[in-house]
Amino acid sequence: MARVLGAVLAGIDGVPVEVEVRIHAQLPRVDVVGLPEAAVRESAARVRAAIAAAGHRFPERRVTVNLAPASVRKSGAGLDLPIAVGILAAAGAIDGERLAGLGLAGELALDGRLRPVRGAISLAIALRDEGCARVVVPRENGPEAALTPGVEILPADDFAAVLRYLATGRGLAAASPAEMPPAPAAAAPPDIGEIRGQERAKRALEVAAAGGHGLLLVGPPGSGKTMLARRLPGLLPPLDVEEALEVTRVHGAAGRLAGGAGMIRDRPFRSPHHAASRAGILGGGAPPRPGEASLAHRGVLFLDELPEFDRATLESLRQVLEERRVVVARAGGTLLFPADFQLVAAANPCPCGHRLSRVRECTCSEPAVARYAARVSGPLLDRIDLHLGVPAVPWRDLADERPAAESSATVRARVLAARARQRERLADRALRTNAEIPDAALDALVGATPEARSLLGRAVEKLRLSARGARRLLRVARTVADLEGERRVEAPAMAEALGYRRDEAGA
Repeated sequence: MARVLGAVLAGIDGVPVEVEVRIHAQLPRVDVVGLPEAAVRESAARVRAAIAAAGHRFPERRVTVNLAPASVRKSGAGLDLPIAVGILAAAGAIDGERLAGLGLAGELALDGRLRPVRGAISLAIALRDEGCARVVVPRENGPEAALTPGVEILPADDFAAVLRYLATGRGLAAASPAEMPPAPAAAAPPDIGEIRGQERAKRALEVAAAGGHGLLLVGPPGSGKTMLARRLPGLLPPLDVEEALEVTRVHGAAGRLAGGAGMIRDRPFRSPHHAASRAGILGGGAPPRPGEASLAHRGVLFLDELPEFDRATLESLRQVLEERRVVVARAGGTLLFPADFQLVAAANPCPCGHRLSRVRECTCSEPAVARYAARVSGPLLDRIDLHLGVPAVPWRDLADERPAAESSATVRARVLAARARQRERLADRALRTNAEIPDAALDALVGATPEARSLLGRAVEKLRLSARGARRLLRVARTVADLEGERRVEAPAMAEALGYRRDEAGA
């Protein structure tokens, strides 16, 4: 009898698994029990070949492998290594005392090589919390797993190296987080100063970056909606260590970390196609993996051609925008994926796209325009803080040879100053941005003057805004005031915020 600690992924979280192995004096056979899925059941063949490749004989008796707790479904090939070690320990080829305080994770190739697994950092965290002081992982997972504090990570190339370590206590060098390279940097975000014209849209982008607000851009093809959206990451503050760890865990669980890379340092920018499935956007599959909403965690989710997305998928985003997480319910349990992103959406104003164009005339009838607009529900639009029309830029402005406008670095400096004011004001409530202010705390944290509130009240009646829309306007006005360095929200800040909100009737 032998017991070895491994772990499996459930969403982006690791779940410790106790691998129990018993060898019986019966006819040769391998049974794997404890709710294993296909990849785990198939581990017997990989383990048998890897043990032979390492120079050991597979027991010619009945082998029973139990994966506890039996109530948790086990998926993935990360249990190959603990199963193989458990079999040899039960056969007496490994001293069981050397397994105390040791966690194992890794997929075995037929020749004994260790292949990387998804979510190494989450698996290492789960094993550390289960009492493991050392965790053996495949070499390619070393940089990711080494980000886990409080545990010694031992990267290995193959099963033979793991067996030598268990026999002698030597041969595997601990990975140091300081020595681990970061994940490959994404290409530098394009500069906002490259955009000519669209000054109002660029100001809206600055407000969105400063307060963490969602943004909807409506305009004809070629007006620069996508160009504007792609410049938002260059205005956002860098990820802090806590945020970077969160992003790295999500991308590791999705299997999107490059081999041998460590922590992600850049804010994600995800731009799924409008034909993407609901599982592709929100997460799911078998086994469930993070979707685009979670891959955009702490970054930007850009939905181009918003009305072309599946209506049910868009409606599901309403709850995600409110709760900043995705809940995936399955028969085997419920999984939570973090999804705290800034939404930027772009849409044409009508089916032909030329309703706001200064170049071509719109050929759409009013009923056709109304049907097109109705593809995106009012409740979803109500959850997007900034709404902005983006008309086409005249050629004379595009051909202007004068120096470009403010660079992203200049705008980012103002954004960082505004975020610093927010952190100081919101520190007691563990909030980061104005967009996160709960409704119950708006009066205390926004600080709007009577004149500003009066202006808001008149706008709510005239523009037929919902209560939710009015509260979002208060948050946007607070961000505008932060950009200007004002302690209270004055009427001009409220007026600018109102300029970023179309009425709910579409006017």
